[in-house]
Amino acid sequence: MKDMLRVKLLDPGARLPVVAHPGEDLGYDVFSLESVLLEPHKTIRVRTGISVEARHPETGVALGLLVRDRSSMASKGIATTAGVIDAGYRGEVQIVMTNLGDTAIEIKAGEKIAQMIPVPVLTGPVEQTETLEDSARLAKGFGSSGR
Repeated sequence: MKDMLRVKLLDPGARLPVVAHPGEDLGYDVFSLESVLLEPHKTIRVRTGISVEARHPETGVALGLLVRDRSSMASKGIATTAGVIDAGYRGEVQIVMTNLGDTAIEIKAGEKIAQMIPVPVLTGPVEQTETLEDSARLAKGFGSSGR
């Protein structure tokens, strides 16, 4: 089995992502590099001090990563947004976080702040066409399947 997630530490205070239960947990927990104060109704970028390369453990095919909320942060009213790490990105992973609440929240250095979920890259070339195949749904949207 090949390494699933390769990580380069960019700062002496950076921590490797962790997965508590490999093969069962969907994502890797990532940590804040620095302590920051997240003011109410504000959005900030939180540094992690890491860059990453994700690969399928059996085939070695490059994977992207979706950055998502940790339930413990979401329960405090903190949303993680801008959550796509492309397979070819090798810069520092930064977590965009928004405080949806009315009180400031301190994020401490070394605190778990988000999770990265590996996903296959399925994008390909785009082809312009004048017709599309029919489907059962057609153009029905916005509530067309019921409440």
